[in-house]
Amino acid sequence: MKIGFIGLGNMGAPMAANLVRAGHEVTGFDPAGALPEGVAAAASAAEAARGADVVLTMLPNGAILRQVAAEVIPAMAKGAVLCDCSTVDVESARAVAQTAWEAGLGALDAPVSGGIGGAAAGTLTFMVGGAAQAFGKVGPLFEVMGQKAVHCGDSGAGQAAKICNNMILGATMIATCEAFVLADRLGLDRQKMFDVVSTSSGYSWSMNAYCPVPGIGPVSPADHDYKPGFAAELMLKDLRLSQQAAEAANAPTPMGELATRLYADFVEEQDGKGRDFSAILPHLAGKDRKV
Repeated sequence: MKIGFIGLGNMGAPMAANLVRAGHEVTGFDPAGALPEGVAAAASAAEAARGADVVLTMLPNGAILRQVAAEVIPAMAKGAVLCDCSTVDVESARAVAQTAWEAGLGALDAPVSGGIGGAAAGTLTFMVGGAAQAFGKVGPLFEVMGQKAVHCGDSGAGQAAKICNNMILGATMIATCEAFVLADRLGLDRQKMFDVVSTSSGYSWSMNAYCPVPGIGPVSPADHDYKPGFAAELMLKDLRLSQQAAEAANAPTPMGELATRLYADFVEEQDGKGRDFSAILPHLAGKDRKV
């Protein structure tokens, strides 16, 4: 396919590179200017989108998505698909999709899970909202960039799935870290705790696949001084999106709300910015009990 790719940062660049290796013609635009090998440079987002079968975006937030969509939608050919892979608020995803439909385009919100490593390896999971026809057209690209793409429903459903998933992740990571802090103070060996919990009812992805303790379980950012696999500030962003959606939907999410407050303190008041989200373990370990 002929693909326009806008937003070629830590996630977008390896995704675009995988598409090039699979034989697709990719034209890219990023304000920073750096493009992966094989991606043709465009002078603007509109130029990257012109004549493309699919336009992919990977952007920081909903406001920037709206700005980019306003630029690229008029440049896109009828029947093309605008597929946003950013993690943004549900309302921005739906607003952009509505504008695309009115212009005769397909539209998908397709946030990803898997981080920078998954983007490079082509093993991302895509959570996709939008029309089935558009999902079918972009499906071959999802197969190149990821290991799984789930069509979650209508426009906005992909973003809803992503923020629900990451609200669970944020809360379970905090609970996992709290358990290790408690184990330490009770004199329980960390490895012994892992051996029990990882095969018992406390099993979770945060414990078993991404253990926040160095030297225990599979290799994780904890083994590399908490260099980010998924940065704490990105977790905070996703948790805030979950609370924004919860307020709009009148959904009670007390655990999500508390996780948001804890990550806000970690990122904005402590040393969490630029560290992996699992680095909240040493942060919690340094605290005395507080309500």
